[in-house]
Amino acid sequence: MRENIFVGLVHYPVYNKNKEIVATSVTNFDIHDISRTSRTYDINKYFIITPVKSQIELTKRIMGYWQEGDGIGFNKDRNEAFENTRVVSSIQEAMDSIEKLTGKKPKIVTTSAKIHDNSITFADMSKLLFTMEDPVLLLFGTGFGLTDEVMSMSYKIIEPIRGKTKYNHLSVRAAVSIILDRLLGED
Repeated sequence: MRENIFVGLVHYPVYNKNKEIVATSVTNFDIHDISRTSRTYDINKYFIITPVKSQIELTKRIMGYWQEGDGIGFNKDRNEAFENTRVVSSIQEAMDSIEKLTGKKPKIVTTSAKIHDNSITFADMSKLLFTMEDPVLLLFGTGFGLTDEVMSMSYKIIEPIRGKTKYNHLSVRAAVSIILDRLLGED
């Protein structure tokens, strides 16, 4: 089942605080932390999605240090975490890669801090993941969230993570960890 689950961190297209479509910067924390979380939950591939060439080059250089450079001897666990991490220039490129690997088009599942018509609970999505035969690309947005265009591609939208306060602005790294644990963690 987990061989059919893929994670994508979308840096474009996303909104900024003025609801303009932008490309956000890839952060070192997102490269490392989401790779480690994806490896912990045995995600097939973690795609860092950005069309910005300099961001692609920087991300590959950071990952290369741990996969081919001095970082291998320094921390072999980091090398293992990056085994399934890929940098791609678009959501479509991630989808094409998944289709090439699995022979099937992936279903897009997104996350949001809001409820939508096709929102699904963590429990129901978890059950669905364990029974689906199609691959799933679970997309997370950076900046101020995924664009309406990306959200409209969604087969399902996972319900928001709610704390017991009015404040609701988790880092994407924290959200990925919480969501993967709720979907795939031990009962």
